[in-house]
Amino acid sequence: MRRSTRGQVDPFIVMDVMEAARAAEAAGRHIIHMEVGQPSVGAPQAARDALAAALDQPLGYTVALGLPALRQGIADLYRRWYGVDLDPGRVVVTAGSSGAFILAFAALFDAGDRVALGEPGYPSYRQILRAMSVDPVPMPTAPENRYQPVSADIPDDVQGIILASPGNPSGTMLGRDQLQALAQAATVRDAALISDEIYHGLSYGARAVSALEVTDDVVVVNSFSKYFGMTGWRIGWMVVPPDLVRTIERIAQNMFICPPHASQIAALAALDVTAEAEANLAVYAANRQLMLDRLPRIGLDRIAPPDGAFYIYADVSELTDDSRALAAEILDRAGVAVTPGLDFDPVRGGRTLRLSYARATVEIEEGLDRLSRFMAGR
Repeated sequence: MRRSTRGQVDPFIVMDVMEAARAAEAAGRHIIHMEVGQPSVGAPQAARDALAAALDQPLGYTVALGLPALRQGIADLYRRWYGVDLDPGRVVVTAGSSGAFILAFAALFDAGDRVALGEPGYPSYRQILRAMSVDPVPMPTAPENRYQPVSADIPDDVQGIILASPGNPSGTMLGRDQLQALAQAATVRDAALISDEIYHGLSYGARAVSALEVTDDVVVVNSFSKYFGMTGWRIGWMVVPPDLVRTIERIAQNMFICPPHASQIAALAALDVTAEAEANLAVYAANRQLMLDRLPRIGLDRIAPPDGAFYIYADVSELTDDSRALAAEILDRAGVAVTPGLDFDPVRGGRTLRLSYARATVEIEEGLDRLSRFMAGR
């Protein structure tokens, strides 16, 4: 059967690692999961209770942009977190952040357009763009800039720029002045600006700054997956400029009809949860400190300490230039699943690994013990 060239995207390597870890577990092994950015806590209790209470009512299509109460609740979140007075009419509820990126790319870019994105960075940006016949243009970021782009990194001939703060895989953040400079660089180039803020709420020290605090000429993407622990519910949102709302709505009507009704009900309840989410954040903070204390002692000392999210991005160039093979060796010999840096940086990622600390502290401690023994025996 005939196949399109744009459909020949690279695999999402972390998903392949997850499958290898699943197969090892099916064979009877106990695997410590440091490969995937998935909180182990699950959805807040209030979200589960809200859905349970709604199950005796029909759950069907909602309007394409999402339940009005949920859009208002998300707008209220921006007021609480950032002091931004946001019109809920600019909020679009989506099928996870992935749905938001598909909608944003379809609304903003034509086939053959060029979109700049930082590397290392979330790999699905590249693959979704390619599947839509849009060309991803890498911006290799430097360790001295904590793996975040600066204005000088942005090519002139691009129609879009994607930022991520906190970043994946680095966990590093952009400050207000840095965001302002990058937003101005986008304006000078007449390039659409997209800000991935999926890890907001997960920071250790200063809070993350939203791009909406420095400009309204931006598409902001977020999700209930990380701070709210609702990965499998596939529910996210985007904030768009007023003149883009109707375009996004028309595309959403045709591509998705609407976000999942059940997940929207749960998400609305999750917005009022603070104690559970902050307790989870305290666990991540403790795990982060464990990683920062112990990884250098076992030989993984070339890292940019993360400001947010729940990842450590480690330079392992003294050990290998084939991070995929090293990750497979660690899984096989140590029973710890980690992600090769090739997922995030196709050029330099053979010399890096990403380690997630989103699991329970006891699992992170066991994973570090296993990594210590692995490194000692290597």
